[in-house]
Amino acid sequence: MAELTGSGASLADFIWKNAEDLWGDFKHTDFGKIILPFTLLRRLECVLEPTRVEVRDAYLTHRDSGLDLDLILRQVTRYPFYNTSEYVLGTLGGTKTRQNLQDYIARFSDNARVIFEQFDFANTIIRLDKARLLFTICKNFASIDLHPDAVPDRVMSNLYEHLIRRFGAAVNEAAEDFMTPRDVVHLATTLLLDPNDALFESNPGLIRTLYDPACGTGGFLTDAMNHVADHGSRFQVPPALIPHGQELEPETHAVCLTAMLLRTLETDPGRDLSKNIKLGSTLSNDRFAGERFHYCLANPPFGKKWEKDQKAVTREHTEKGYDGRFGPGLPRINDGSMLFLLHLASKMERPEHGGGRVAIVLSGSPLFNCGAGSGESEIRRWLLERDLVEAIIALPTEIFFRTGIGTYLWILSNKKPADRRERVQLIDATGLWTSIKNEGNKRRLISDDQIRQIAQVYAAAETAGISRLLDYRTFGYRRIKVLRPLRMRLHIDADSLDRLREEKAWGKLTESQQTAWEAALTPHLGQIHPFAWAETFATEAASASPAIGKVGKTFIKALIKALGERDPEGEPVTDKDGQLVPDSELTDYENVPLTERITDYFAREVLPHVPDAYIDEDFRDQGDGEIGRVGYEINFNRYFYQYRPPRPLEAIDAELKQVEAEIAALLGEVTE
Repeated sequence: MAELTGSGASLADFIWKNAEDLWGDFKHTDFGKIILPFTLLRRLECVLEPTRVEVRDAYLTHRDSGLDLDLILRQVTRYPFYNTSEYVLGTLGGTKTRQNLQDYIARFSDNARVIFEQFDFANTIIRLDKARLLFTICKNFASIDLHPDAVPDRVMSNLYEHLIRRFGAAVNEAAEDFMTPRDVVHLATTLLLDPNDALFESNPGLIRTLYDPACGTGGFLTDAMNHVADHGSRFQVPPALIPHGQELEPETHAVCLTAMLLRTLETDPGRDLSKNIKLGSTLSNDRFAGERFHYCLANPPFGKKWEKDQKAVTREHTEKGYDGRFGPGLPRINDGSMLFLLHLASKMERPEHGGGRVAIVLSGSPLFNCGAGSGESEIRRWLLERDLVEAIIALPTEIFFRTGIGTYLWILSNKKPADRRERVQLIDATGLWTSIKNEGNKRRLISDDQIRQIAQVYAAAETAGISRLLDYRTFGYRRIKVLRPLRMRLHIDADSLDRLREEKAWGKLTESQQTAWEAALTPHLGQIHPFAWAETFATEAASASPAIGKVGKTFIKALIKALGERDPEGEPVTDKDGQLVPDSELTDYENVPLTERITDYFAREVLPHVPDAYIDEDFRDQGDGEIGRVGYEINFNRYFYQYRPPRPLEAIDAELKQVEAEIAALLGEVTE
């Protein structure tokens, strides 16, 4: 694989070869659930190996002393976890392997033991033992060196994801859905954190918070933490990001827990960075309710329904409004990605406490789907009008493992520099990619040089080349309702009377009433009357014929519907107050840019074509009460489209003739 090259790729293949020992006794869909937890176990074991004897001695010395044993053992390992067992994978023995391995797992500290509970590892041990494969698998993994000195964190993270993807492909469980390619991860963290590099440089040991609401295996968290750690040196303590994350899938949650357990802070090596990695659905069960963070990163699933979270999300929207996460609106049920966008906006640290920044990867639909007044448009409106959107970068297609669709990286900030305020930067990076060997739908990556190029364009914040810096109002419009007067005359003939007899209101009349109405209409056969005649005629007919009885508005509407024929040359119809009656069939809508006056637009774009048109002044925005409903959409093509003239007909004709000649030659070979 392109992201796991050299020793990393060989390591993945070597670990996966354990599957050869599992064939026949286990289904291939079970391989990943066995191999991945053993990989994690070996990683933890390699980290603890240098202090294993010392930890065991300290445990035996202090276990009955009443002292805080947990604190003592963490100080010995210099990690926030430990294991007090006398066993390791290489010393379990071949006779009581299961019992010894169970003892080994049980003697991990609580924060490490939960990793194996996520995989239901106890049951896996029993199944391997019954198949008489437990000792073999333990021996296989005992021979692999997974210490961070041999396998760096980034390679290990790639390894986890490589194994999960191979496992996911085997069982078709969409494992790649929570895999963000390393190049996309690195681009996102670069754009998120680069603007604060001066802050990190000038504040050694600075502590900031980091959050990913769909953290998967922890790729975003790891990359961001590495980014700020690079600001350290032997002369100064590096700044630190304290990770927080939430993950829906237990297996990937366990991998992220492991990665964070193995991270240490130079200023606080015993701090448990895994304690803030939570399990559960972020949308319906926010494990960090009320908390805010300096930096947020996310790649939520594309196009995933949120119906499982619908009840809780809708309740929060209804009951809390803007005091909750989803006040601006709710998107359609078939795609919950914009809920994550709102969620992260609510998680940004307040400006007075340093402000917050967000980088989130989304599909194209959140840019423009649904019109004015919809939940999606209202979400865009809320973000743009509060000046939270700093930049949106269009990424190349075919850079994700499972989908080849176009994707976009949104950068949010609630503390923009002065030159960016009330502006949004659009960057068209769709042409910045490098071809790689196919990995599912991933055929391209964004190289380090291309990431630097995008970062430079982003930092410049100007309109040039692949960048546009635009006033946020550029994306807004008012959807006005354009009416035209009803022009109709009433034609009394055999056809219109047949239509009247088919109306529901006619069917509700008694036989004597129907006879009376036909008698009243017959003298008018062949005549054409103005629209207002219907009501006058009905009143006079009822007075002249007691059989008709009281005439209701429903029957008059049926009479107009059956007899009425639109007449473009006729006089406009007015109601009893003299107001124009609109023709429902001619109702239209226009989107007027927010940067333009409605009256100017209407005079230029509408009246020259339909002089009798007028604006419905009752069609107003619920937010500001003004005429026309406000909507927002961000159409990249509108700002980056470049006209390419069609190829000359002569060139196309020559190409067709060449193809025809090649086909004829091939047919000739077949018939010879």
